[in-house]
Amino acid sequence: MIQEARVAASSSQKPEKEIQWIGSSLEDLQGFPDDARRSAGFQLRRVQHGLDPEDWKPFDELGAGVREARLSEDSGVFRVMYVAKFAEAVYVLHCFQKKTRTTSMPDKSITEARYRAVVAGKKSQK
Repeated sequence: MIQEARVAASSSQKPEKEIQWIGSSLEDLQGFPDDARRSAGFQLRRVQHGLDPEDWKPFDELGAGVREARLSEDSGVFRVMYVAKFAEAVYVLHCFQKKTRTTSMPDKSITEARYRAVVAGKKSQK
């Protein structure tokens, strides 16, 4: 009976989307301290399964569906900008350490440019 309950619970979970790292986002994330890197991985895993990160904010001003996963760790405050609205993948656009109260213009510009590249790439595949 326990086995049947586990199967039912797992079958209701959405299939895992792959992660596509755009630009230097993977290398940037790999440069995070261990605690922030682990937290980012956990939050991205949630997104892969159709769940929201534990702390996030929409960032539609940079592109439709862009979201910011917010990570506060002992080592600092970090952000992972991503878009998960496409069926085939979660696109990680930009990863950075936040040093001021607001998101910097360079970080916004990088995110927006990478979002546009994803959308342009999807259009050229059609």
